[in-house]
Amino acid sequence: MSRLRYNRKQAVTSLRSQCPSLGRFIDDCGPLKLKVARDRDLFNALAAAIVYQQLSGKAASTIHGRFTGLFIDNVPEARQAADMTMETLRSVGLSRNKALAVQDLAEKSIDGSLVPLQRMGRLADEDIIENLCQVRGIGPWTAQMFLIFNLGRPDVMPSADLGVQKGVQAVYQMKELPPPETVIEATVHLAPYRSAATWYFWQVADTVLMT
Repeated sequence: MSRLRYNRKQAVTSLRSQCPSLGRFIDDCGPLKLKVARDRDLFNALAAAIVYQQLSGKAASTIHGRFTGLFIDNVPEARQAADMTMETLRSVGLSRNKALAVQDLAEKSIDGSLVPLQRMGRLADEDIIENLCQVRGIGPWTAQMFLIFNLGRPDVMPSADLGVQKGVQAVYQMKELPPPETVIEATVHLAPYRSAATWYFWQVADTVLMT
């Protein structure tokens, strides 16, 4: 893992200043520990995102380890994946939908449909999301996680994320779980550090679930 591409202290200071309600939870949650991955290969990073979707951490880690074991030096690579059969991909624990998603990701990585990772730094968040969502099995949420954890983008608010919704509900004392549009409205003032706010909303949600 590498350091964030923005200053943690500055982000937290801004969140405290812009939102005293969140600031009180920041005191309880402690320092911002959001980290950015060092993946230099787009296929590798997105394949991992597909494998981890809708699975617990331990189960996902096990399946991902088996998946990487299919490749030379345990490093997933698009051309190798494109040559793998459905049976091979399913043999490591991938569902049919995830195996199809990996195959589609491999094809689009090879044919140039996806913007190279080295060029993504020059694109807006919305353009990256649109580009990534071409791939079967990759929707806005997965693309937003990629922006936060792989590109280190500072101002991403995954409003459809259940943990974020629970965190927003707790911080702003809402009676009901807020839908995505309400999350966006309730957190617009946290820009330009909504990625850091997202991390804190997750911590708040975990705390609420434990109590």
